Amino acid sequence: MRSSKKLLVVGLIAVGSLLGAACGGSDTASEETAGGCTGSGTETIKIARNNWSASAVEVEIVKQLIEAKLCNPVEIVDIDENAMFAGMSSGDIDANVEVWPSGVVPDEQAFIDDGSVVNMGALGAVGKIGWFVSDYALTQFPQLSSWEGLKDPEVAKAFATAATGDKGRFLGMDPSFSQYDEAIIANLGLPFQVQFSGSEAATQAEIAALSAEQKPVLLYYWSPSGAVGKYNLKNIALPAPTGDCAADGAACDGDYPEDPMFKIASAKLEAKDPAVFAFFKAFTLTTDDQLSFLGPVDIDKVDPAVAAADWIAANEATWSTWFS
Repeated sequence: MRSSKKLLVVGLIAVGSLLGAACGGSDTASEETAGGCTGSGTETIKIARNNWSASAVEVEIVKQLIEAKLCNPVEIVDIDENAMFAGMSSGDIDANVEVWPSGVVPDEQAFIDDGSVVNMGALGAVGKIGWFVSDYALTQFPQLSSWEGLKDPEVAKAFATAATGDKGRFLGMDPSFSQYDEAIIANLGLPFQVQFSGSEAATQAEIAALSAEQKPVLLYYWSPSGAVGKYNLKNIALPAPTGDCAADGAACDGDYPEDPMFKIASAKLEAKDPAVFAFFKAFTLTTDDQLSFLGPVDIDKVDPAVAAADWIAANEATWSTWFS
């Protein structure tokens, strides 16, 4: 979804050690909420889990259903996107169920183009990475109804921290995510400075603290997400970029695109287990599905494995079609 400039050579070298160190099942035992195992699969299926909440729940849904219905053991692989495509191309990873198109750089697209990684079709959910602002900041500064209001130095000072001085702080997230905010700020001539929180969890903690004091925050985030809903964050529409941000991030001068998410799998998976391959082809989740479990996970801190089991229990009419 959100990887920035990919270090492909590093990814190719690192994938073996990452798999050795990071493979493992869910942090909690999978529950057979889907009924008795009726399949005959024996091959271990390795699914990539990325560093955001929706991915954490989705891989648990996949794990629990494959183990309960197809009988294959499933390992969840914690791996960042710098190495995920290389691992999938080699067959060390079997699938990933949430890829954001805006995060796919040419080196990664090459794996899809050469056929070693298969585009498994649309997930169904549509995401939007962008700039979000606290709703009360829009009341405090009506000029933020347009992105051009960010040019006002007095507005920027309201977002400043000790580290940014007279410039406003733009709160980034994990530096590995797909983000062009430093370039956008520079190219649009905005008096802001990016500071990275380091993770989604750290960003959520910062939003909570600032919201409690009604202090404004401008940040990189995405929808659907539990935090955007809970804190009523509002997307600031930026101008359309004049070039291709994914191809030249330093030249990016406009908004992130909408992201119709899609799934990918190793080309080796179909021969490894045709039933599992067919399952991934059929697997879909809508934006509303994601919102239904992101709130509990992001806000109420429900374990992703539990949220997945709850979703499975409530949505048999949906997932049963993935095995027909």
